[in-house]
Amino acid sequence: MLDVLRRVVQEVNAAGDLTKALDIIVDRVRSAMGTEVCSVYLLDEERKKYVFMATRGLNPAVIGKVTLELGEGLVGYVGERAEPINLKDAQKHPRNRYVAEIGEEKYHSFLGVPIIHHRKVLGVLVVQQQKTRRYDESEEAFLITLSAQLAGVIAHARATGSLSLSESKDLPVSIFEGMAGAPGVAIGTAAVIFPQAQLDNIPIRKIRNVPKEIKLFKKAVETTKDEIRNTSRKLADRLRPEELALFEAYLHMLDDSAISGEVVARIKQGEWAQSALCHVIQEHVAMFEAMEDEYLRERGADIRDLGTRVLARLQSSDTRKVRFPKDTILVGEELAPADLAAVPRDKLVGLVSVKGSGTSHVAILAEALGVPTVMGVEDLPTQLLDGKPMIIDGFQGSIITYPSKEQLAYYRNIVKEEAMLVEGLEELKDKRCITPDGHRVRLWVNTGLMADVARSLDRGAEGVGLYRTEVLFMMKDAFPTEEEQRIIYREHLLAFAPKMVTMRTLDIGGDKALSYFPIKEENPFLGWRGIRVTLDHPEIFIAQIRAMIRANEGIDAHLRISLPMVSCISEVDEAKALIDKCYAEIVEEGVKVKKPDVGVMIEVPAAVYQAREIARRVDFLSVGSNDLVQYMLAVDRNNSRVAELYQEFHPAVLQALKQVVDSAHAEKKGIGICGEMAGNPSAAVLLMAMEYDVLSMNSINLPMVKKALMTIELKKAKKILNKVMKMDNAHQIKDYVDEQMRKAGLGQIVRSRRN
Repeated sequence: MLDVLRRVVQEVNAAGDLTKALDIIVDRVRSAMGTEVCSVYLLDEERKKYVFMATRGLNPAVIGKVTLELGEGLVGYVGERAEPINLKDAQKHPRNRYVAEIGEEKYHSFLGVPIIHHRKVLGVLVVQQQKTRRYDESEEAFLITLSAQLAGVIAHARATGSLSLSESKDLPVSIFEGMAGAPGVAIGTAAVIFPQAQLDNIPIRKIRNVPKEIKLFKKAVETTKDEIRNTSRKLADRLRPEELALFEAYLHMLDDSAISGEVVARIKQGEWAQSALCHVIQEHVAMFEAMEDEYLRERGADIRDLGTRVLARLQSSDTRKVRFPKDTILVGEELAPADLAAVPRDKLVGLVSVKGSGTSHVAILAEALGVPTVMGVEDLPTQLLDGKPMIIDGFQGSIITYPSKEQLAYYRNIVKEEAMLVEGLEELKDKRCITPDGHRVRLWVNTGLMADVARSLDRGAEGVGLYRTEVLFMMKDAFPTEEEQRIIYREHLLAFAPKMVTMRTLDIGGDKALSYFPIKEENPFLGWRGIRVTLDHPEIFIAQIRAMIRANEGIDAHLRISLPMVSCISEVDEAKALIDKCYAEIVEEGVKVKKPDVGVMIEVPAAVYQAREIARRVDFLSVGSNDLVQYMLAVDRNNSRVAELYQEFHPAVLQALKQVVDSAHAEKKGIGICGEMAGNPSAAVLLMAMEYDVLSMNSINLPMVKKALMTIELKKAKKILNKVMKMDNAHQIKDYVDEQMRKAGLGQIVRSRRN
C-alpha cells in the first residue's frame, strides 16, 4: 500500500489542476482498494453545502450538480463528526440519505473519511461496495492517509483560485489567515520578493519586450551549458563513458527541442523568463517523480538541479531594477530585516511573510516602524500575488486579495478610526505616566534603528529599555568594527541624553541570522544564541563592550548594558569579568567615562528560578517576555502551527513574571520588562499591578499604554491581578482583563489592539 500511496501522491502533485487531481484520486483509490465506488464531495463554504465533485462507479453526469446540506446524509455525518465512518450496511443507517440521480442504492459497504486542513473540514472522501462488509483497518488507514494528502491539494487550489464552487463570475475575493505581526491596516499592491535561485517561490510576472526576455534566457542557458561542458572535460579521465554520458543528456535537455523550447514558448505568451523556467522545470520534475522505475524517478532531482543552475545564471544577469508601487505591501516566503530596508520608506505600507510569527524579529522591527504586518500565512500563493490588490489586517492577522468595494470601505474606515485615536492620544506625550491614585510607572522604548529615535521621543519615551544592537550587525556584510559600533551607539546615547539607554549585547541565533556568520542547527532556539555565542567568541563581545563604553564619553547619558539569554550564574560572572576588564583598559587609555550598570535578561525558566541569585550580582533585571513565553510554554514563536499556544496571559507565564519581580525587589534592584507584553495595554495593567518599575515597548504602543495606566488606579489593577492569578485559563484571563478595560472606558484601545 505504501508504494501505491507514494505513486498516487506524486501523480496528484503533478496533475496541474484540481479536477485532474480528483480524477486521479478516485481512479487510483478504486483500483488500489479493489472497491467498486470512490467519490469526493467538497465543501462549498459560501453556500454551506457539500458538492459531488468526482466519482468512479456512480453517475458522472451529475458531478458538480448534486449537493448535500451540512449534516445531510452519511457524507454530512462524516463532516459533522470530523472522523471516519465505516459501515457494514449503509442502507440501514438512520443518517443514510437516498439521492436517486447519483445511483448508489445498490451499494452497502461504506467508508467515508473527512478531508481536513488546519482543523477545517474541506470535504469527504468515500468508498463503497455492493458486498455487505466492513472495510478493514489497513484500508481505512490508507484512505485516511490519502485524504490528508488531498487536503493540501484542495487548500492550495482554493488559495490559487483554481477551485471555485460558487456560481459567481466576479474575481474571487480570497481571505488568508495568519498571525498578527504589527498592528494596523494596509491597503495597497503586493510586491513579491523571493530568494535567489529557488524554483518554488518565483512570482509570475508579465513582460512587454519578448525578444529581449528570450535573449536573456538563452544567454543563461548557454552559460549553463558551458559550465556543464567544462565539468565534463575536467572529469573525463575519472569517469566511465556511461557516467560521462549523463553530461551529454543534460546538454540535450537544455536544447530548443526540449526544456528551452518549452520555456521560450511561455515567454512568447508574455511571461517573464524566471517563472516560465520554473513552471516548465516543475512539470518535468513531477513527471519523473511519478514514474514507477526508481532510476527514472531519481532523474527528477537532476532536472531540478539543472533548472536551479539556469535560474541562478538568469538572475545574476538580470540587471533590471525592482520597481515598488507607491503603496507597496511587501510579500515574501520569509522576510528578513534587510528586505524592509530594500523598499523606500515612503512606499512601504505593509508586510506579509509566509513564515514566522508575531514575535519574529522582523515583526518586532515592523511594529517599531509602524508598518502593519501579518506573519505565518500558510497556503499563500505568493507566486500569483505580484502586482495584485491586497488588504492586510495587522490586528486580526488576515489578508484579503481582490478586496470587494464593501471590504475596501470597511477597512478605510478603520484606518480613519486609528488615525483619530492616535491624534487623541498626542496630548499625553509630555505627561508623566502616573495612575489616578499616584503610582508612577516609567515607560521606555525598544529601539534598533536610528529611525526609531525621533518617533520614540515624539511619543514621550522616558528612556530606552532595549536597544537591539544586532540590527546593526544584520545590516552589514561583515562584523562591524569597534569604531563603527562606537559611532552608531553614540548617536543613540546623544539622542536620548540624559535619559537611560539600555544596550543589549549581540543577540543572534534563533530567528536572527548573520549572513557572514551562519549558525545552522536542528533546533536553533535551543542552541547557540545570545550570550552563549559572544562568550564563546570573546573578541566579538569585547569589541562591542568597548564600543558601548567609549561611546558614552563626554555625554550626559546613563548607559546600561544588558546580557541576553542567560541561563546560569557562571555566564553572568564571566560576562561581568570581561566588562570590568574592558572598562579598566579604557580608563587606562585616558578616557573619562562612567562605568555602566550591568543587567541580565530573564528569558528562560532557569533564570526565573535563579532570579534572586542573579539580581545579587547585577544592577538590574529585565524580562524579555517574547522568549520567556516561548520557553515557558515550549512553543516555537516562529511556528504558525502552534501560534495559538503562544499565550502571554497563560497562568504559568503570569506566575513566572510575578516571581521575577518579587526576586528583584527582594534584593532592592530595579526591574523592567521589554517584550511585546509591555506594549499591550491590557497586559501592561497586570505588569503595573505586579510593580514592574519599567515597561519598555515599541514606540507606536506607548501612547495607548500610557492612556491605560493613567486611567486605571493601581488599587484597581491589583484587584484585577489578584482575580486573574486564581484563574487557570489564558483565554479566560485575557477576556476578563479586556472587559475590565472596557468598563474603565478604554474599549477603543482594546479594539485597536484586536489581539
